[in-house]
Order: sequence, then C-alpha cells, then structure tokens
Amino acid sequence: MRVFPQSLRWRLSAVIAVVSAVLAVGLSLLVRTEFSRVQLSDARRLQDERIQLVVRDYGLTGRASLGSRMDSPDVPRELREAVRGGRRATYLERTPNDAWIWAAAETNGHVLSLRSPYTDRDEALRQLDNALILGSAGVLVLASVLGVLLGARLSKRLRRAAVAARRVADGDATLTVGSEIGARPRDETTELAQAVDAMAAALRERLVAEQRVTADIAHELRTPVTGLVTAAELLPPSRPAELVRDRVSALRSLVEDILEVARLDTATEQAELVAVPLGEFVSRRVPGAVVEDSSTVRTDPRRLERVLVNLLQNAERHGAPPVVVSVEGTTIRVRDHGPGFPEELLRDGPSRFRTADPNRSDGHGLGLTIALAQARVLSAELRLANAVDGGAEVVVALPSAP
Repeated sequence: MRVFPQSLRWRLSAVIAVVSAVLAVGLSLLVRTEFSRVQLSDARRLQDERIQLVVRDYGLTGRASLGSRMDSPDVPRELREAVRGGRRATYLERTPNDAWIWAAAETNGHVLSLRSPYTDRDEALRQLDNALILGSAGVLVLASVLGVLLGARLSKRLRRAAVAARRVADGDATLTVGSEIGARPRDETTELAQAVDAMAAALRERLVAEQRVTADIAHELRTPVTGLVTAAELLPPSRPAELVRDRVSALRSLVEDILEVARLDTATEQAELVAVPLGEFVSRRVPGAVVEDSSTVRTDPRRLERVLVNLLQNAERHGAPPVVVSVEGTTIRVRDHGPGFPEELLRDGPSRFRTADPNRSDGHGLGLTIALAQARVLSAELRLANAVDGGAEVVVALPSAP
C-alpha cells in the first residue's frame, strides 16, 4: 500500500504545506512566548512600583494604602521567603479559577503585600492564541493552495515534456520537447528540455549517418552480387559449382535483407491498408494453420506476409518441429517446440546479425528484426515469449478493421 503520493505535484504540495505548518506553529509559539513574557514583565514592574508607593506611604503615615495588607495570611510561601531581609519581590499565583500578581516588601519585620488580578491579561493572551490559530490556519491553507498551483504547473510541464520525449523516441522528427513545454519560465525544466532536444538531435544525426552508410553499402553490393549470381548460373554442373551458387544465393539474400532494413530504418515506409479476413489469409499461406476464431483486420497483405514468412523461417531454423500456426480473432500465434528464445533476446529484443546459435551458419539475425519493423509499420504488436511447456512463441496482434 502506498503511503505517500507518487505525483510530483502532490509531493511538492505536501512539502510546502508541512514547511508552512512548521513555520506557522514555530512563529506562533515564539510570538505567544514573547507576548506572555512581556506581559508578565510589565505586570511585575507595575506591581513593584505600586508596592514601593505603599511602603513609602506606610513609612509616612503608618497605614497600608492602595488595598495593601500587613502580614496577610494569604501571601504565598514562596513570596514570603523571597522578601526576607528587607527585600521586595513579585510573584504570579495561579489557581484553578483565578490568577493573581503579588508584590510584597518586608518593613520593620512585617510583610506588607499587595495583590492585583491577572485574569484580564490571561484573557488578552487567550485572544492572542485565537488570533494565532486563525492566522496559522490561514497561512497553511494559502500555502497549500500555492503549493498545489506551483506543483500543478511544474507537473504539467514535466508531463508534457515526457509525452513529447516519447513521441520523439517513436520517430517524430518534427517535434521538440522545448516547443511543447514553452520557453517561459526559464527554469530547470526548460534546461532539461533543451538538453533532451540536443541529445535527440545528436542521436538522430548519428542514426541517419549510420542508415545512409548501411544503405550505400547494400546498394554498392547489389550490382556485383547480381553479377555473381549470373556468373554462378553459368558454371558447369559440379559440386563446387553448387557450393558457389549456394553461397552467392545467401549473399544475395543478405544484401536484400540489409536494403529492407535500411528502408525500414528511415521510418518513411507507409502501409497500404485494406480489409483482410485474417483466418483465410493465413490458411492460404500456411497449410494446416489452426483457425479458432477469424476476424477481419485492416493491414497491408504484402507486409503481413513478409512478417509471417520471417517468423516461420526463424522457427524452422532455430526451433524444432512441429511448428504450429494458429489464428484467434485478430492475433496470429507462431510456436515451435525447440529450446526457446534466449533470455537476452527476450530482455533486449531482436538485434541485427545476432542469431540464437552463433555456431550455425544459416541466418543472419535479420529475420526477427525485419518482422518487428514491418509489424511496427502495420501498427501491430509483436511479442516474443517462451511457452510454459517449452518452445518459442511469437504473437502478432493486429488492429481490427472498423
């Protein structure tokens, strides 16, 4: 169970709210403490001035004035001990119902005391507490709203940047992350978008250069390979001639595959989509295919046939019989009963010029690469897996026809 919100928007809002709450509580406690201290200090000073007047008047007239009392039994013990030796002192006494501020002084061995109510100052302190509580609540609400707004703005920019980055990764060369999130404000998000755009541009240039080199090499090889094929056909029948023709045929197939990969890499291939009954389409090309439930799909028959042929060739070369092809709805499933796909192939996907068994001489590792690229052109999903009871399994999920 997730305890903390995962969205950056709510994390930022929560942090701002917590910090604001801590600051509001801290400042409120500081203000209350200082106000209480000043209030008590002022009350003590006033009461001390009054007891001085009372002592002076008592020395002149011999009477206790201003409501003072001589040797009052109500004087707190702490205050009585504090004034011994002819000193003056003040004392705050709190009871369950009242609060009193005392002042006392010792004169001629007697304690002259004066008491005044302190409840009015406690009432002022309670009013301050209410004001601080309301102010802290207002600050917390305002900070939370501000945090939500700031978090929402930042989260929105980051989400738009993530969506744009995915579209760039999918091959949209006309899009930049910076243009999607805007140039204002110029914060860390803008810098990140500029860095991503620069990285994407550099990678795109490298990819285009590699694609151009691959295509140029394949085109340059096509003419001499065609000549080799013609020359091999003119050789007199013999075992060496058969070996030459076999190797020349493999070289020609490799060149054609490289040219196809180069065309697919440009991301300019367009499918000619038509409505195709999938079960009938597969049954005509794969005798013995199991059609459980056929649907009509919108696809390019030529490209779909290329995908199917490549998957069958891969199963026959690297798997073991029987190779079973089944159709269910808009899904084609090709399964063999061999050792299955290697773990690195399932983890990283098909890689060019990498075969399941590097010791085998047939195949160049381009079959699954071409099938995956053609499926992408068809807006289909191609999934590789190993069956539970052994063997490799490839699933091609096609979009259904409207």
